[in-house]
Amino acid sequence: MKAYHDQHFLVDPHAVNRIADLAEVKDRHVLEVGPGNGALTRALLDRGAIVHAVELDHALCEDLNDRFASEIAAGRLTVQQGDATRCDLPAFEMVVSNLPYSVSSKITFRLLDIGFLEAVLMFQSEFADRMVAPAGTKACGRLSIMVQTYAAVQKCFELPPHCFAPKPQVHSTVVKIFPRPPIFPVNDRKLYAKVVLALFSHRRKTVKNGLRGSSGVLNPEWAQRVIDALPAEILQSRPEELYLEDFATIANMA
Repeated sequence: MKAYHDQHFLVDPHAVNRIADLAEVKDRHVLEVGPGNGALTRALLDRGAIVHAVELDHALCEDLNDRFASEIAAGRLTVQQGDATRCDLPAFEMVVSNLPYSVSSKITFRLLDIGFLEAVLMFQSEFADRMVAPAGTKACGRLSIMVQTYAAVQKCFELPPHCFAPKPQVHSTVVKIFPRPPIFPVNDRKLYAKVVLALFSHRRKTVKNGLRGSSGVLNPEWAQRVIDALPAEILQSRPEELYLEDFATIANMA
């Protein structure tokens, strides 16, 4: 089976059912990104979900329209051709998806910006590990901080390559994401995201030097005011040594 746009189709029926059973989807509007061959789509429909599937590949969209013609006619499924990182999306309550590896980060950030009740998402295992890496540890990075600022993440189970066709060269991990308000208030989400990006773009530098070297992301005058106001303990730390509260403190400075 050919992989479309870095997509590996989930073909293990047991794995499909495990994913579909992780959330109560009956009568919920569920977004599925990258439905591919429709295996997970079928499982969600069988559990009573109202599914909106967004697929980039035109040929796959045609196959899905043919395969699920009766569900589409009944209003239980819509199939939209488009790039889920940028196309218009309908209102949805939940997300259940086997995400293409190459767009995992972009889609995850976009979904968190839009908002949802809960999501069941499959990622490359390394990506999932970075997502749950605790703040203040060397394993954490931009992904860890941004996701954990706005959500709680639970790793559910791992899937080996033989569950997919074609087989990927890596293992995959299914996670559940539960959005929540930031533990430490964030005054400006866009500025917060820029601060996290800027600091982890210079993760081997101290916060002080990282802020100074981020003129392409942050306003230099603002960055200097922050440097002048921050305590030495934060300024001399590296990004992976900071906690969520520290990132909020930096971004909230006027």
